[in-house]
Amino acid sequence: KWCIAERIDYLTVYAFSTENWNRPPSEVASLMALFVTYCEELRVEALERNIQIRVLSTETCKIPTEVQQGLQRMVEETKHCIGGLTMNICLSYGSRGEIVGACRSIVDDVQMGQLRPCDITEQHIADRLLTGSCPDPDVIVRTSGEYRISNFLLWQLAYSELFFIDKTWPEMEKADLLEVIRSYAGGRDRRFGK
Repeated sequence: KWCIAERIDYLTVYAFSTENWNRPPSEVASLMALFVTYCEELRVEALERNIQIRVLSTETCKIPTEVQQGLQRMVEETKHCIGGLTMNICLSYGSRGEIVGACRSIVDDVQMGQLRPCDITEQHIADRLLTGSCPDPDVIVRTSGEYRISNFLLWQLAYSELFFIDKTWPEMEKADLLEVIRSYAGGRDRRFGK
């Protein structure tokens, strides 16, 4: 709701990385149980607020069936929510895997004679990423006091402004988001390499 109030069109959250599967099984099971609960809560709120939800996953096969069902219902029932916020949920997602998937898709097109290697451009890769229908993010907010990207949107963040916050995601308050927006809008000179 904070993003809607600030007229943010796209929000991408990193809910669970492919590397998170390496955590202790009991922790993974607890997180998956939370996802089942939050899928339903988020679906209801998304419908009330005209939020289109998309799930970006590079290792879907690892997601438990009950979580997949909740995600599919959420995505299916909010796909008509156009013109409001688009929320991408990265779950069982890794950016390196996403880039590999895009490259494999290009190789398939080359092998089928639909694309010549000399014609491959950055746009061909970007179009095949899971975020292909969304613009690259203007801002990346990294929480938890960490100063790393953690395999998140590696291709897409090439010209994103990075903000690092010492709070964990659940501790974030609207004032934190507003401070990021103010800093981005007021003081950053985005030259895109020029």
